[in-house]
Amino acid sequence: MLTRVMRCSALRSIPEAAWTSAALLIASAVLAAVIGGCATRGEVEQRTTQGPTAQQMLNLRVLEESGREPTFEERRQWDEQIEQRIAAYLRAHPEKVNALDVSTFRFLRQVAVGMDKEQVLILLGAPASISDDQARMEKIARRYWPQIQGNATEVWVYPLGWNLFFAGQRLIDITQFVPPS
Repeated sequence: MLTRVMRCSALRSIPEAAWTSAALLIASAVLAAVIGGCATRGEVEQRTTQGPTAQQMLNLRVLEESGREPTFEERRQWDEQIEQRIAAYLRAHPEKVNALDVSTFRFLRQVAVGMDKEQVLILLGAPASISDDQARMEKIARRYWPQIQGNATEVWVYPLGWNLFFAGQRLIDITQFVPPS
C-alpha cells in the first residue's frame, strides 16, 4: 500500500506538460508503427460488406492536409457536425430510423452495403472520383467484377483503395485494393 501511495505521489509531481509530451511521443510512436506496418505489408485485395468509417476518413484528411492527427477540438467539432447531419437525415427519412443497419450508420459511422448515396456522403464526404463507365468499373473491381457486373451502375472511389459500387441510389458492393508497397 505504501508503495502505491509513493508511486501516485511521484506521478502527481510530474508536470501536466510532461504528460502531454509523453502522450504525444507515445502516440507518434504508435502511429509510426502502424504506418510503417502498413507500408511493409503486402497487397490488400478484399470484397466486404462494410467499408471505411467516418473517423478514418477524418483522420486521413487531416493527416494529408496538415501532417498530423486531428486535435481534440477538431474531433469534437467534427463529432458535433456529423451527429447533426445524421440526425437531420434520420428526421428526413423516418422509415430508416428503425432499420436494422441504423446502428452502423448512426453509432459506428461506418459505410455498409445497403446504405444510400446520401448516407455515404454524410459519413465519408465526397469521393475522390466517380465513374459510370463499365470498363472503368471492371478495372476497379478487379477479380470481383464477375460478382458485381450487371448490378453496379456507378462506382465511387475513396482513398486507401476503397471502392463503393452503387445500383441507382443503393450501395451494393464494397471492394478495397491496396497495391504492395
